[in-house]
Amino acid sequence: MRSNDGSRTGGEILVDQLVAHGVQHAFCVPGESYLAALDAFHDRNIALTVCRQEGGAAMMAEAAGKATGRPGICFVTRGPGATNASPGIHIAMQDSTPMIVFVGQVARDMREREAFQELDYRAVFGTMAKWATEIDDAARIPEIVSRAFHTATNGRPGPVVIALPEDMLTERAVVADAPPFEPVETWPGLTDMSRLQKMLWSAQRPIMILGGSRWSQKAWAATQRFAERFDVPVATTFRRGHLFDQTHRNYAGDLGVGPNPKLVARIKASDLVVLVGSRMGEMPSQSYTLFEIPQPRQPLVHVHPGVDELGRVYRPSLAINASPTAFAAALEGLQAPNTIRWSDETRAAHADYIAFSEQATEVPGAVNLGEIMVWLRDNLSADDILCNGAGNFSGWLHRFYRLRCFNTFVGPTSGSMGYGVPAAIAMKRLHPERNVFCLAGDGDFLMHGQEFMTAVQYDLPVVIAIVDNGMYGTIRMHQEREYPGRVVATALKNPDFAAYARAFGGFGVTVEKTADFAKAYAAARASGQPAIIHLRVDPSAITPATTLEAIREKAIGHRR
Repeated sequence: MRSNDGSRTGGEILVDQLVAHGVQHAFCVPGESYLAALDAFHDRNIALTVCRQEGGAAMMAEAAGKATGRPGICFVTRGPGATNASPGIHIAMQDSTPMIVFVGQVARDMREREAFQELDYRAVFGTMAKWATEIDDAARIPEIVSRAFHTATNGRPGPVVIALPEDMLTERAVVADAPPFEPVETWPGLTDMSRLQKMLWSAQRPIMILGGSRWSQKAWAATQRFAERFDVPVATTFRRGHLFDQTHRNYAGDLGVGPNPKLVARIKASDLVVLVGSRMGEMPSQSYTLFEIPQPRQPLVHVHPGVDELGRVYRPSLAINASPTAFAAALEGLQAPNTIRWSDETRAAHADYIAFSEQATEVPGAVNLGEIMVWLRDNLSADDILCNGAGNFSGWLHRFYRLRCFNTFVGPTSGSMGYGVPAAIAMKRLHPERNVFCLAGDGDFLMHGQEFMTAVQYDLPVVIAIVDNGMYGTIRMHQEREYPGRVVATALKNPDFAAYARAFGGFGVTVEKTADFAKAYAAARASGQPAIIHLRVDPSAITPATTLEAIREKAIGHRR
């Protein structure tokens, strides 16, 4: 609190900046290195979620930043606390998510002696974050935190790491709070939009691809209106499916792992690709095979908020440095041609998507994950939120579920395991009134399965379905392809996940047949508790399109 001379501790100044910048939620694992900041939370109206491991806390903050477009806030202690948080920082960088991680640090007079748990955070996180810094003077906290909010959100969003020397947080200073930040929108120029309109008018087979961050509900709606006016087919990139209504007649499909081959062929045959927001990295570009590098064969319009991304890999025919929100607003001013020549192609694109995703493929075993995804597609509400981590199990979700509303999916484009459970908890903290469903793998879940206790502690009735095939499935798939029959280091012995849930104080149920899932899901929801549905699946069912045995036989055949 302020003393008679108007001074505050560094910890108080710091948390007051969060309040000033509109922060409502923060995620942490407590540590003695930032006790003064923790104490300041006691008297301020910010919901603080205490987690069980710093990786979980950082992933929750990243998920919050991904969903809101405002920096997710995470506090961790020095040394091992900070390194435990590094996966969440890496996700934020790869996924272009605004995030600020505050890290406790040794006292200033102890630095560079390798004091207890000391690290040089600028060196450790300098290549992983947009900015890594340390605050030496409590009076500069408002300035540096304000810069952090702007850095995290402007251009291509990303993480900022700020180290907090322990004695700096107890130091008193008299300083004014910074004004609230506002992200800087970069708008396309009139010339850019005029050129885009001319390119569209002369096209025969255009397609739009949506991805990246810095989207909003308004941008989602404006882009859909544009697609309807121009009747253009629209695809989404890896784990960005919520950027367009997947039931819409203009939706062409998901450009992620295992995409519809007809979608890939359609993009390659296109005579105009309008890429909005995405870097078109390794996963959506199909390992950089979708477009020639550096000069794509197809005319490419690349719209991105980070100017450094334009021309970094692909040389576009038209580069537009603009945020998706600003670009979507500018689309409202474009005039559609009197005659749209590609409408039949758009109808065909959507028909191909429906044919690819309508019915679950047959798989070995009594539990068909595709059929479960189709059931969820038919029974969940349009505004229910889905989350997942990383693993082959997610391929069924991306192929067979259909996202209908903006911000109804949160997943890591970086492919980080252990993400789904923390993300689901963060979403339920932000939206307690909405249903949150998480799909996790067995190895994936146990990387941050302890955060199930966080859900129990805060009475967050998320439903988590764990796909148990007794192995690190993605790695086993690659292993069979590259070294067929030589299985090593990929087998897992798993607990009874339903019993695990009950031991933590939640609800648990096991499903061994597809037909039992609906009843199990209804019971999980009715329990009003955090719930785990343990799905026992056949390890041979490795993707919606093939089996482990088929991969092995094909690999052996190639070696004969």
